[in-house]
Amino acid sequence: MIATEPKASITGGEFLIKETPASQVFIPEEFSEEQMMIAATCREFLEREIWPRLDEIDKAKSPELISSLMDKAGELGLLGTSVPEQYGGFGTNFNTSMLVAEVTGAGHSFSVALSAHTGIGTLPIVYYGNDEQKSKYLPQLASGEWKAAYCLTEPDSGSDANSGKTKAVLTEDGKHYVLNGQKMWITNGGFADIYIVFAKIEEARDGGPSQTDKNLSAFIVERGYEGITMNEPEHKMGIKGSDTRQIFFNDCKVPVENLLSERGNGFKIAVNILNIGRIKLGIAAIGGSKEVINHAVNYANERMQFKTPIAQFGAIKHKLAEMALKVYASETASYRAGQNIDDLIEDLKEQGMEDSEAKLKALEQFAIECAIMKVHGSEVLDYVVDEGVQVYGGMGYSADAPMDRAYRDARINRIFEGTNEINRMLVVDMLLKRAMKGELDLMGPAMAVSKEIMSIPDFSSDEEEGLFVAEKKVVRNLKKAALMVSGAAVQKFMMNLSNEQEILMNVADMAIEIYVAESVLLRVEKLIGIKGEEAVALQKQMALVYLHEAVEKVNSAGRSAITSFAEGDELRGMLMGLKRFTKIEPMNLKDARRQIADAMIAEGKYIF
Repeated sequence: MIATEPKASITGGEFLIKETPASQVFIPEEFSEEQMMIAATCREFLEREIWPRLDEIDKAKSPELISSLMDKAGELGLLGTSVPEQYGGFGTNFNTSMLVAEVTGAGHSFSVALSAHTGIGTLPIVYYGNDEQKSKYLPQLASGEWKAAYCLTEPDSGSDANSGKTKAVLTEDGKHYVLNGQKMWITNGGFADIYIVFAKIEEARDGGPSQTDKNLSAFIVERGYEGITMNEPEHKMGIKGSDTRQIFFNDCKVPVENLLSERGNGFKIAVNILNIGRIKLGIAAIGGSKEVINHAVNYANERMQFKTPIAQFGAIKHKLAEMALKVYASETASYRAGQNIDDLIEDLKEQGMEDSEAKLKALEQFAIECAIMKVHGSEVLDYVVDEGVQVYGGMGYSADAPMDRAYRDARINRIFEGTNEINRMLVVDMLLKRAMKGELDLMGPAMAVSKEIMSIPDFSSDEEEGLFVAEKKVVRNLKKAALMVSGAAVQKFMMNLSNEQEILMNVADMAIEIYVAESVLLRVEKLIGIKGEEAVALQKQMALVYLHEAVEKVNSAGRSAITSFAEGDELRGMLMGLKRFTKIEPMNLKDARRQIADAMIAEGKYIF
């Protein structure tokens, strides 16, 4: 067992085969007063320092402006939320750092600089640095005196990060590693003081050719070291105020004590830090989405057509409601996963594990959920900004209106932290690998489902009592659909399944929708227990509409997968099973959406 307390007993990916009681999920309404004060500080910073200067930030010719804004964020403590208190930070728990990422996610280019510094730039030292490295670098990184960047990607190594060609060679006196190589797409590259650089150590051999490590190592490289040069900032589609560079290391001498963790451990560092980056990117996208909705609702209230505010038209209400319910659902699932990570961290620490090791183990355990939320959050943001442009109509296409920047800035999020295609395949790959290792019993439930589709359906009425009984049965059946499809695909392709990327992505889409739909149902169930059903009637409508849409998406993804490999009787049988597992009682979705939209229109903003 990885945990002793019931709240921490669920393992990563287990949502697909196990039901979670509403009492065991965290919901955003449970954030403490202190946490909400931190969120308010972040929002006030955006209102005062960032939003009034968005044009200036995007048009800046040098990185000084964004760097100075990072200084101001450091003065407020926004750069040190994940740094332990002993090194000058606040040492907040994971979900609090998620909350900071969400609110600051509405900061456009600034949020990219902030997240690169606090996340992939600082956390490798937090989690993998030794005492000397932490003492030397973390206080300055927490305060903002030093800024950080992360140098992993190369011209020929993007998703295949471990194929990087940057080399590190130990000097004859054993005191330095000499780095040679090129890195690209380096956020904060132009003003960073510290670079986390990934390279493969190359070792000379007597009488023979040198040998290069198979795996990357990681190094802490200071800007002042000789041999570092860089290109001018990249010209990008969006996030134009974010300083992005190519950086070159030419015989750059790095002290041996700046090797981060162990030799050859760089790829593991990169993967684990990216897990954190993924889920935080997902929740940051939700923060950006909420601000887009605020703009869209306000504009819809003000824009008159046919002597009527366009907010009163059904087509616009549909858009506003869809934007809101997708954001609400994604936010819910993100914090559910964040709390699972926090719970496991605390459980492992109680068992005697060191703090940093416990955090890494917990993040590794929920890497599946991190990938899920990266995909979902970034695609919700893309949906929201696209519909935001549409609500604005012609003005949405104008650079003088806020949707222009929102639309362009959003697009990178489906590429950052691993493309959404890679993350989809990772979801399924990690599920199957855990099943093969015996860490996750997928095959037992999958075999049970295959037997069930050959049996006569059970039409008896449920005797269960409680909230969302029918809806929870729908979720259980959606899980059966995913297990049926994935189990059949594994049997069909065995070790060659990794070559069937289209099918992997279909299965991932099923898993993603199941996780989010279940999460939002559990949130509303818990809320009803706290506030009563009448007080959260709109949230209930959002959960039900989302579930109906999830059923359609699971059915579509399942059908695409099944028809890709099944034939004859197997095809007919699986399609019948899919139909059985993707049934839901119809409801008036139009009226539900109108109620959601009307509530926001009345308040002039996103209210959930």
